[in-house]
Parts: sequence; structure tokens; C-alpha cells
Amino acid sequence: MILFGPIPSRRLGRSLGINNIPPKRCSYSCVYCQIGRTNSMRKMRSHFYDPEQIFNETALRITELKKSNEKVDYLSFVPDGEPTLDINLGKTIEKLKVIGIKIAVITNASLIWDEQVRNDLMNADWVSLKIDSTDKEIWRKIDRPHGSLSLLKILDGIRQFSRQFKGTLVTETMLVKGLNDSMNVLEQTADFIGDIQPSTAYILVPTRPPAEKNVLPPDEITLNIAYQIFIKTIKHVELLTNNEGTDFTFTNDAEKELMSILAVHPMSKDAIKEFLDKSKTDWGLIERLIDTHRIRQVEYAGNIYLIRNLMIP
Repeated sequence: MILFGPIPSRRLGRSLGINNIPPKRCSYSCVYCQIGRTNSMRKMRSHFYDPEQIFNETALRITELKKSNEKVDYLSFVPDGEPTLDINLGKTIEKLKVIGIKIAVITNASLIWDEQVRNDLMNADWVSLKIDSTDKEIWRKIDRPHGSLSLLKILDGIRQFSRQFKGTLVTETMLVKGLNDSMNVLEQTADFIGDIQPSTAYILVPTRPPAEKNVLPPDEITLNIAYQIFIKTIKHVELLTNNEGTDFTFTNDAEKELMSILAVHPMSKDAIKEFLDKSKTDWGLIERLIDTHRIRQVEYAGNIYLIRNLMIP
């Protein structure tokens, strides 16, 4: 499914997601990934979906949403893999521009050393770059990158992009307890981000079930220290430590829309219940999806989440 949502986004308001990569094609296999471990690790860009197909499906979805008086603030490339692996990303963004809604790309920045990737991202209105650590060993432990990727090349590519990009540039740093939250590591990360001066540097913590069970968020004291370190060198810093909420959009097909969201965005039990209420669908749909192994329940940080099984269509 190429489109999902709109979903509530902590940074982008009402975001219509564009899933331009087939399931779990990625250059990283982050320990905290909410979609699970990467099953197709790669760094070579490829053809996936035709830009015309993505444009047509997006235009149709926007028409449906307008009829339902649903607001869309951004068209967001945030797939269940790395969006810049799509060799047609730039062409697709160009086509979508005519719709008149701002375009966002959330990327792990692993391919930004490639000039063509940087050129593709130049067409977006809002770009988020992942910078979890500037220490090579820690980067390998937390992001678990493709073996041939070079952190030095990635950091240099980020610097080049930040100097040329005219849109809104933000960074996100996911903090994992015991991995990248020590004071000296935080200072190194903050110094690098301070050098590129994004509009906002976001500090995040895992809030949904991660790929690895031992992944935990840092405690409040550590988060406060991280914020104080970042704010010394970066103009705007925000902590994102909560889920987006439960306001997910329904228009006409409860099962199809729910499964498209769950493919990239695990939902809490409360969010599922609110979605079912909107669609006038009972919990029997969830029980059937669980019984057929298309989705599963996972507990994390005291909450129950529903996650799609990407191995079953």
C-alpha cells in the first residue's frame, strides 16, 4: 500500500504518508525501529513504484479527504524503509508539487553523501535527517548500518546539504539508554548538529515497541542533561517523548486504511479503539486480523500496541 493516513504527527500536524519503498528495504537496521529488523539491507538505489502511480493515488486520496473535510498539512515520505533508496524520489516530489501541499521527507541520511540524493531532497519543503551519533562505533551499534556505508561520508554529505537546502531542515536524534546517552557522546552529537544549525533539533526516545527487546528510553535526568547540552550549541531544541495521539483518519474502508497505517505506524490499543469508533466497526475486525496473523499485539512501556506482520500480505 503506497499511501497511509492522514496520521497525527508531532512535527507535521496532519500528515498523509507516502510509502515509496516496499517493506523493510533499508540501509539501516536500527535497534529501536518500530517496524522491526530490516530483512532486505541495501544501499543501492532502485526503481520501485512509478512516480505517475504515486501521483495518481495521492491526487485521488486528497480528493476523497476533501470530500470528508479532512485536513492534510504535509505529504510525507516516511515509508517502512529508507525513502532515498527510491531512485525516482526527486521525480515523484516534482510531480506532487502541483497538488499544492507541502512535501516532507524523513530520511536516515545514510545516502546523503550521494550528490543525486541531495539534489532529490532539494525539491522538498521539509527534510528531517537522522543523526543518532557521530561516533562510528556507537553509530554501528544503534543504527546497524549496511557494512559498506561510511559515517564520515554521511556527515560530510549532511554538511553539504545543510549549506544548500532552502527549505526547513530538522534533525532527529533517538536516544537509547546505555547506547548514545552518555555526556561525552551527547556533546559530540550536539557539536555537529550545532555546526549545521537546523531549524529544530529533535531529541526523541523510543515510544513504541522496538526491534530489540532490550531497548529502553533514558531516564528523565539524562533527558534533561541531553537537552541542556544540545541547547548550548543549537538554537532550537525540542524533546519528543510522547506518542502523537489517537486522531487517525478514516474515510471509507476500515480494514484497508487500518492495515496501511499499521504497515509503517504501530498503533496503541486506545488509538485502535478510536479508529474503530470513527469507522463504526467493532473489535471483531481486530480479532480476525490477529487470528489470521496479519497483525499482532505487543506490550511496550506498559502499553499495548497493534503491529502489522509485514511477512503476510
